[in-house]
Amino acid sequence: MTPVKSKLGLSRPKIAEARKLAGEIVAPVQAFIDKHTTVTIERATLRLLGADGANSDGVPVPNLIAAQCGDKLAGGAASFYLNALVKLNKTPAELNKEIEKGLNISEIEFTENKRVQKKADEIIKGLDARIAGNVAHRNSKLKQYKEKVKSPLIYVIVATGNIYEDVKQAKAAALQGADIIAVIRTTAQSLLDYVPYGATTEGFGGTYATQENFRIMRAALDEVVDKEGRYIRLVNYCSGLCMPEIAAMGALERLDMMLNDSMYGILFRDINMYRTFTDQFFSRMINTAADIIINTGEDNYLTTSDAVEKAHTVLASQMINEGFAFNAGMPARLMGLGHAFEINPEVKNGFLYEYAQALMAREIFPEHPLKYMPPTKFMTGDIFKGLAMNTLFNFVSKATDQGIHLLGMLTEAIHTPYLQDRHLAIENALYVHNTMADFMGEVEFKKDGIMARRARQVVDETIEMLSDVKRRGLFTAIETGMFAEIKRPRDGGKGFDGVYEKAPGYYNPVENYLKKKLKVGK
Repeated sequence: MTPVKSKLGLSRPKIAEARKLAGEIVAPVQAFIDKHTTVTIERATLRLLGADGANSDGVPVPNLIAAQCGDKLAGGAASFYLNALVKLNKTPAELNKEIEKGLNISEIEFTENKRVQKKADEIIKGLDARIAGNVAHRNSKLKQYKEKVKSPLIYVIVATGNIYEDVKQAKAAALQGADIIAVIRTTAQSLLDYVPYGATTEGFGGTYATQENFRIMRAALDEVVDKEGRYIRLVNYCSGLCMPEIAAMGALERLDMMLNDSMYGILFRDINMYRTFTDQFFSRMINTAADIIINTGEDNYLTTSDAVEKAHTVLASQMINEGFAFNAGMPARLMGLGHAFEINPEVKNGFLYEYAQALMAREIFPEHPLKYMPPTKFMTGDIFKGLAMNTLFNFVSKATDQGIHLLGMLTEAIHTPYLQDRHLAIENALYVHNTMADFMGEVEFKKDGIMARRARQVVDETIEMLSDVKRRGLFTAIETGMFAEIKRPRDGGKGFDGVYEKAPGYYNPVENYLKKKLKVGK
């Protein structure tokens, strides 16, 4: 991505100061993360080692193993699974079938450590080859069809609840010009502490995120890739109580992007902060190893806070998300930091403020594939005004070289978009992006004009906020409602009982592999 030439006159020392503050905020949280694991990290580890399937009641094998281990999870679940593979001389598929039938692997006597380690090395070698193969395939297709890559990438959502119906809509959107297909998860899946198994057809407000559903959609989009001569990216959501597990499934099935925010689950789903911070680190290492772009959720702040008064909270969160991602070994090119076009359309010069905010983000994060979200909060059901608002949004997105452009729908606030609504949205975006292709290179902004002053104000307010967060500590800042004006207690929320302090001798060969591969902690 070519960085946009600075037009707002932002102070580089101030931006550096904000980044430094964010790093100092993240550091003590990272110290907590390094000493802890969670039930879903252990289940994700098992999945990457080969644990799969579900029993007759639909309970996934990784959950069965975690339940067998209980508090022993503090020492790592991997040793029990690997030991069972060695002692019973079974393949992962064979062992999974036995666990489905009721085998308790936590009761199997342990063999020598060297035999367990040898089995771990063997499986990790295969895992690395599978992930590397997925990355190589994606990169090959991107290189093959490079001349058809456009910026920003057009991102479209499907959400029927039925994976097979999703496939039809996804193919149609891709054929009409979408570059990215996101399959929205069924309502409240982020609060399930397990990942359903197999293909699903009965989601509500979205479709269950399962490994089989990932495989089905990836295969369907690959058909369009070769037909269109254009790589189509697939997105799903690894936020929630199973963040690391869904990240693992995405790595195995060649997803290209995943929603992954360090604070979204805490603020908007009331998931315990210790659980979320620990899970996001492990999941982001998986995403990085698989070369998956993450999308963060700062746009959600503007659904609960005023987009003019609280713009600095978005930038502060972007800085914090960046800091956590760097700790997980993630390069800037994989950080799709989020923001949104959500200023009340009645605000005088609101368009200039939106433009300034988006350009500010691009200048502060020049290497990041920023994810820009459309107007939703002030959509009224007036489809003509909605189309006009989305056109302005499309203009700003192209003018500021956003990386990931989630399309606005003229029927937002009326119903789940129909195929024709998506078609109109894609046509609008393609028209705007084409007709102003070189616009940004033709304009300069007044050094002390409305946009430049606005951007500088937001940076100053961000530094002030980050300084306050550093003084309080991030845990306390969240408890006192500094982000999105939502307060969450550090010892409350869902999933708190699934956080474990690592026991002496904690063993996790997948974590060791990821940290070595990504040079994390060095």
